[in-house]
Amino acid sequence: MSGPDPSLCILDVTKYYGDTTGGVRTYLDQKSAWVSRHPPYRQVLAVPAERSSVHEGAGVRRYELAGPRIPTQAPYRFLHSAAALRRIVLRERPDLIEVGSPFLVPWIVREATRGLDVPLAWFFHGNVPRLISRRPDRLGRVRGVRHRAAWSYVRAVSRLMRATFAASDFVAAELEREGVGNVVRVRLGVDLERFNPVRRVARESVRATRGLPSGPLALFAGRLAREKHIDVLIQAWQAVERATGAALAIVGDGPSAQWLRRLPGAGRVHWIPFERDRDALADLLAAADLYIAPGPAETFGLAALEALASGTPVLSVASGGVPELVRRSGAGAIYPVGDAAALATEATVLLGQDLALLGRQGREYAEREHDWDGVFAELFDIYRALAR
Repeated sequence: MSGPDPSLCILDVTKYYGDTTGGVRTYLDQKSAWVSRHPPYRQVLAVPAERSSVHEGAGVRRYELAGPRIPTQAPYRFLHSAAALRRIVLRERPDLIEVGSPFLVPWIVREATRGLDVPLAWFFHGNVPRLISRRPDRLGRVRGVRHRAAWSYVRAVSRLMRATFAASDFVAAELEREGVGNVVRVRLGVDLERFNPVRRVARESVRATRGLPSGPLALFAGRLAREKHIDVLIQAWQAVERATGAALAIVGDGPSAQWLRRLPGAGRVHWIPFERDRDALADLLAAADLYIAPGPAETFGLAALEALASGTPVLSVASGGVPELVRRSGAGAIYPVGDAAALATEATVLLGQDLALLGRQGREYAEREHDWDGVFAELFDIYRALAR
């Protein structure tokens, strides 16, 4: 590994940085923490917020730019001022800009850097075509047109970039198959100290505090949106509960929260609000017997990795980045997309297995492959190569 470059400064620009956002903010906050421990690297962030402000840290500066809320997409806001972003670029002189949003932000960044020799990279956090088409293998004529248009858009954005980052083999293969060039496979990590099986010793008190039962417990944590297929999970869980007595807890908030709460079977779910406290979330993941990852469009699946690091096996839908974590760790099972009956069957089987053994396998995998220190050391080497 090459030595640190004193001039290496990365500017992260994204809209995915709100009070109740998940994986992208976690990734950026962990990058900030790593940079703070590894001078002379620098990180600059430009994110939308209710009002403009600047926040300083060791090696890190975060610009919050006032922007209106995006309708139906709370808590996300528009990052819309190319002029404000250009002032940041001219002041900070980044060696590379990492774009973390697919819509509007790439074009704002292009306008803000017009005439400047600043390389751009796009982290493909959101699988745009799969968010538009939940089942690409079952497209009608109209949906097929929308799906192809979405991939045309992805290719257009990628042409602005020196590289497109993919956090899973699934995403990298799909990007390359659809004609996106310069795809770079990168790893993501997990906070191994925070998300740790040692928290399992307090699981009964954590459950009691949250009003959760002491028997078998499955959990999902994330944004409550239709593309997450949480409706399939709720539909399936009635059969799981009848067969095993296992309860289901859903942690989070989002635009589909009220719709989900009205679904048949939702009254049996233990609903927990979005948890801002990362330690409290770690307690919940360690208190569960099984984590469910039903979203087929996940580009990686950070919450699922946090569950594995906590010693909690994972049941994943067979699409997106999470199945790779399950297969490589051996700590869980997989079911077909949209198949509530199969989800129920696999969950029932898993809950009858040696969950402690599966949990140890998941923890060992997380330690071996996803420590943030190793992840960011590799990523900054990639940045350095792209910035030359």
